[in-house]
Amino acid sequence: MRLNEVATRARALIGTRFRPQGRGPGGLDCIGLAAEALGLSEARRDYALRGGDLAALESGLAEAGLVRVENKAAGDVIVLRSGPGQLHLGVWTGVGLVHADAGLRRVVERPGALPWPVASIWRKA
Repeated sequence: MRLNEVATRARALIGTRFRPQGRGPGGLDCIGLAAEALGLSEARRDYALRGGDLAALESGLAEAGLVRVENKAAGDVIVLRSGPGQLHLGVWTGVGLVHADAGLRRVVERPGALPWPVASIWRKA
């Protein structure tokens, strides 16, 4: 899958309802969004809704066939530190971040610079 296909698939999900641990048309969370954009049929649900274990999250990304990279490109999955002890995923489109926004209750694209510090960047191998 080319990188821009991942970004295109992520953008196609804009407007989808936010649902904690959501995996499908009824709603998505950030992991569900990343899985859908990457075309993965399964995504982990064994994680806390608050807090975050970076090592476990990154292990799951590696198990899903992604590789860690240093510089972001369109279609990359970005792991962000959205708050103290809080992790969040989004897909970089080249001009913004598609992510499942709990506050807005839907998947959105936030244009411009990334809104939170980057923990790591992952790419479909």
